[in-house]
Amino acid sequence: MNACGPPPFSAQEVPMPEQTIRSRAALGGHPLHPMMIHFPVAALVGLLASDLGYLLSGDPFWARASLWLSGIGAFGGWIASIAGMIDLFGVRRIRRLVTGWCHALLAVMMLSLASLNWLQRHLAVEHIFPWGLYLSALTALLIVLAAWLGGRLVYEHAVGVDVES
Repeated sequence: MNACGPPPFSAQEVPMPEQTIRSRAALGGHPLHPMMIHFPVAALVGLLASDLGYLLSGDPFWARASLWLSGIGAFGGWIASIAGMIDLFGVRRIRRLVTGWCHALLAVMMLSLASLNWLQRHLAVEHIFPWGLYLSALTALLIVLAAWLGGRLVYEHAVGVDVES
């Protein structure tokens, strides 16, 4: 036993909130933001992989793939963020959650970097190295942090989860 005492619950016993926080941006009760964010996230994580592919092979295919992945990830992420902003600004109980604001702040920072990454690639492909690769890696790191906070919103605060039925 450590000096701080035992954990309040094990991983299998995570307490579920007693009341649902409903999403305003939803279809048939299903929140839009979690549905829309998967594809942009996959594109931006794939961007890091395609940058590494270009770095290792020098094949221009990977540079073109990176341009497309950065654009799809940035623009798709901004579209998905609209649904998230509707919930953040439109639902008082979400606005009161520090986790919600931290998630939103990280997402805006990440999407700003992704947009800058796409813009510099669009203007000139030679900007992929070293800055494009750095931006891709930093974007991937921010995605991990924002996703972790998004998971906390769902699992600890029941944002968009029907726990009452």
